[in-house]
Amino acid sequence: MNAAIERPTIDRTLSSGTPLLEMRDISQIFPGVKALDAVSITLYPGEVTALIGENGAGKSTLVKVLTGIYRPNEGEILIDGRPVVFSSAQDAIDAGITAIHQETVLFDELTVAENIFLGHTPRTRWKTIDWARMNAEARRLLVSLESAIDPTIRLKDLSIAQRHLVAIARALSIDARIVIMDEPTAALSRKEIDDLFRIVETLKGQGKAILFISHKFDELYEIADRFAVFRDGRAVGHGLLKATPQDEIVRLMVGRDVKETFPKLTVAIGEPILEVEDYCHPTEFNGISLTLRRGEILGLYGLIGAGRSELCQSLFGITRPSSGRLRLSGQPLTIASPQDAIRAGIVYVPEERGRHGLALPMPIYQNMTLPSLTRTSRSGFLKAANEFALARRYAERLDLRAASLSVPVGTLSGGNQQKVVIGKWLATAPRVIILDEPTKGIDIGSKAAVHAFISELASEGLSIIMVSSELPEILGMSDRVLVMREGLPAGLFEREGLQPETLVRAATGNA
Repeated sequence: MNAAIERPTIDRTLSSGTPLLEMRDISQIFPGVKALDAVSITLYPGEVTALIGENGAGKSTLVKVLTGIYRPNEGEILIDGRPVVFSSAQDAIDAGITAIHQETVLFDELTVAENIFLGHTPRTRWKTIDWARMNAEARRLLVSLESAIDPTIRLKDLSIAQRHLVAIARALSIDARIVIMDEPTAALSRKEIDDLFRIVETLKGQGKAILFISHKFDELYEIADRFAVFRDGRAVGHGLLKATPQDEIVRLMVGRDVKETFPKLTVAIGEPILEVEDYCHPTEFNGISLTLRRGEILGLYGLIGAGRSELCQSLFGITRPSSGRLRLSGQPLTIASPQDAIRAGIVYVPEERGRHGLALPMPIYQNMTLPSLTRTSRSGFLKAANEFALARRYAERLDLRAASLSVPVGTLSGGNQQKVVIGKWLATAPRVIILDEPTKGIDIGSKAAVHAFISELASEGLSIIMVSSELPEILGMSDRVLVMREGLPAGLFEREGLQPETLVRAATGNA
């Protein structure tokens, strides 16, 4: 590994001001996963710090620690140099910390003023809500943000950009000193982004410390003063953003050697199996074309909101495209439902296996045979012996670790649950399998087992579409990679000589 990638950028101090917030050596451990590994980050008053990292780097976990949702296993948080402990989200709010998320957590049926002051509404001396004062205070806060939004209208009548303004006004109403903005521009137009950045400058002028999370480098260089880069739950670099070349940021994000971690079987790629031409959806993606060949693993890479999962769900018939054509082995194909896809030999392993891929209270053998009931029944009656035989075949092939095939699938580890989902679809003898984040939330050992099995399936002639947010997985397992950005194709890349920086640039619009 390149040592230069591992060396954190020197932090050339912007000012000699005292930090408003310090997170020192924070570790957050979940069963089988160390989501944060002794990370540290410092926020200064009147400055924007960009938190950068690919999906799964630990950014969201850090935000949850900072907002009191998680209590860290190790480390300390200091505000104005004094240690604080958050036992709840309210503790963080009381300490002056607020978060504005991409999906604003507000209530459509309440008025703007009610949303702004929810939980701390002004009261009269008789302890009833002081509506006049609440509306007047809400109007004052909105005017301070140069907004003419009527505080008495319902939130559902506002645009996404206006909802962000309400969320910011709410932060000001509780006198927040530390404001976290998590992908706040994801659904905004350029004009709305400019308006938001103007408000950010206003907040900086008020001495607030802002943690700004975004994948869009052009926006980060426009608004941020400092940066911190996370990778695999570790802080790997920090410094002044405008003094640091973008290429250095990208290398900090992705600096890993993937070839040793993901040995891939050499497979002879065959003829086209699935052809997708100009596939479009009214709101999620547009103009997607791809060809998937026999024995090929086609990687789908992109950032959150790129439309990858939505494309896969449409190919499986969960949603309907607005236009586009499909061909399977050269023959036109129409998929109006998942049943159509399964009959054609196309199956889908969803990202959220617990919610969409498994019936957790049901036993393993019943989960594995759900899509194959016609094979395990006779005269309309299920045969338990047939179910067990079919489930046992794929459990052994996948090296499923369980005390019995009769135990509820919800009692299994994440890696073994994923094997059950894959096994149930392999039992249908598919031609194409779509894997959406196949190793999400599972431990390193199980990841290796799933990767080995994916490679084995490809060597047997199965065609695979693999969605992943993990660059090492995409680079280590894919024969070709299709990058999506904001619902559009952003590039198709061959495996040979492909560099992680190339994919990041395409995914962030900096190709």
